[in-house]
Amino acid sequence: QVPLVESGGGKVQAGGSLRLSCAASERTFSTYNMAWFRQAPGKEREFVGRIPWTGNTPYYADSVKGRFTISRDNAKNTVYLQMNSLKPEDTAVYYCAVSRTIATTRARDYDYWGQGTQVTVSS
Repeated sequence: QVPLVESGGGKVQAGGSLRLSCAASERTFSTYNMAWFRQAPGKEREFVGRIPWTGNTPYYADSVKGRFTISRDNAKNTVYLQMNSLKPEDTAVYYCAVSRTIATTRARDYDYWGQGTQVTVSS
């Protein structure tokens, strides 16, 4: 198990910003590929973005490209999701996830998940 703890969720008006954090209590964090997913009520879990263990070339879903930024600090075992220009359709529970092998957009390829943090964007 790789315990993951997300934080930073909350309520914000459209156009606002939030920064989510995902902390791992695992000394091999720096070797893991990380991703963010989200799930809105009644919908399937959706890929948001991923960052490889190197921290280079993050990859984003088209729906968030240009608005969201993923970064990581391996010294702090933490990955971040900076969300700007938020829209009501960004409302969801956001999850971080770990892949010990490959970095993909598929939820089934990720080994461990955090408990999720709620993001609510009002119009």
